[in-house]
Amino acid sequence: MIGEKEPITTTLVGMNVAVYLVMVLTGVNPVSPTIPQLLKWGANAGPLSLGTEPWRMLASNYVHGGIIHIALNMWCLWNLGYLAERIFDPWTYVLTYTFCGLAGSLASLWWHPMAVGVGASGAIFGLAGALIAALYLGHLPISKQAIQGTLKSLLMFAGYNLFFGAAVPGIDNSAHIGGLLAGLAIGAVLAKHLVAPPEVRDGWRRGVFIGAAVVLILVFVLVKHLNGNLVAQ
Repeated sequence: MIGEKEPITTTLVGMNVAVYLVMVLTGVNPVSPTIPQLLKWGANAGPLSLGTEPWRMLASNYVHGGIIHIALNMWCLWNLGYLAERIFDPWTYVLTYTFCGLAGSLASLWWHPMAVGVGASGAIFGLAGALIAALYLGHLPISKQAIQGTLKSLLMFAGYNLFFGAAVPGIDNSAHIGGLLAGLAIGAVLAKHLVAPPEVRDGWRRGVFIGAAVVLILVFVLVKHLNGNLVAQ
């Protein structure tokens, strides 16, 4: 049955869809929400996210700008998540997705702090980046041919969507790039321990994500300092 082999992916997709449905049921335009509507539901925006509402950097990952936006993102998440659940343990998957989503939000705040950003694409690109690094650098019990084919598909996914994001107005490519780079970095440092004994793998993962948290906090402080004149008090 659907969801039995992909519990994390099913949960993440369900959370995103649930937020969208509640938004629509409470009066948000299902096709093209307004900026005030998106801000009400937690959109990422410099004056707020860098001020008293930093929670928006995470919440915005679960808010989408219409039915087409969420449909495309959830399709990508479902396909990448199917692979992620076979390579990463549950905690690694969830933490990678979350940290890359935050990295995407931070990149967006750095690049254009006055823009209003929503969507799971930063986290999704991060998941793709982590998978690319894990497959390339890890010693996984997968045939070389299968790894090469999957890597090609992942690289095509990242390349095509970055090109699409650059060509189409209104798409926040900075969040895509921020998430992708974070995913590549996390995947690279986790790669060689993915098949280690559980106690070794878990200890290494803990250290990696503590380090990632410190980096994100430092980047947040830097971005806030660079945009101090925009921060809402």
